[in-house]
Amino acid sequence: MVDLEGKIITVRPEEEVDTLQMLPNYIGISENTAGAQSISMNLVTIPAGARSKPHYHEGFETAIYLIKGEVQTLYGDQLSKSSINRQGDFIYIPAGVPHIAINLSDEQEAIALVARNDANEQESVREYKVTDG
Repeated sequence: MVDLEGKIITVRPEEEVDTLQMLPNYIGISENTAGAQSISMNLVTIPAGARSKPHYHEGFETAIYLIKGEVQTLYGDQLSKSSINRQGDFIYIPAGVPHIAINLSDEQEAIALVARNDANEQESVREYKVTDG
């Protein structure tokens, strides 16, 4: 049975935190901030001309809404595939898919709302090594 008397939690992040992906995050909903059990939602900024580190989320899916900017995502084996998204796009990344996000603007930051079915928003992040050759 669902607890219909549970509390509604409001989170107002005021400072950014660094992440394993090397992008500034404003942690919104997570186990630590709201007691979430199986979801997290954060605001991610990609500074002008910046990119994330290659990574994947072990066992967890990611849904992204691109609020501002134009971002190229390299993904898949050896990051050999590419998708370009712009403001207003929804993006889905399956669990375990290696990816890297690149802000295509040298002048403006990109901003995205990111949700994952992982209440510990950084626990499932794994570095992805691209091999040379």
